[in-house]
Order: sequence, then structure tokens, then C-alpha cells
Amino acid sequence: MDHIDKVLEKLKELARKLIEALLGPEAEPEAELIPIPVDERSRRR
Repeated sequence: MDHIDKVLEKLKELARKLIEALLGPEAEPEAELIPIPVDERSRRR
């Protein structure tokens, strides 16, 4: 069973390297948007 785990780990590493080579390094997560307050009174006119 330990042998299977080692093989799976090697496959995961190989797949990660392959994807990184094809698509580039892991993309940074998008920054969280900051809500901008809107003055509702001026929109009603």
C-alpha cells in the first residue's frame, strides 16, 4: 500500500508540473472588491 501512495504522489507532482508548464504558474487569487459608497439622494432626482 505504501508503494501505491508513493506512485500517486509522483503522479500528482508530475501532473502539477505539466499543468504549470502548459498554463504558467498558479494564478494569484483575485483581490476582493472594495464596495464604493454611492450617494442615493442624487440619483433620485
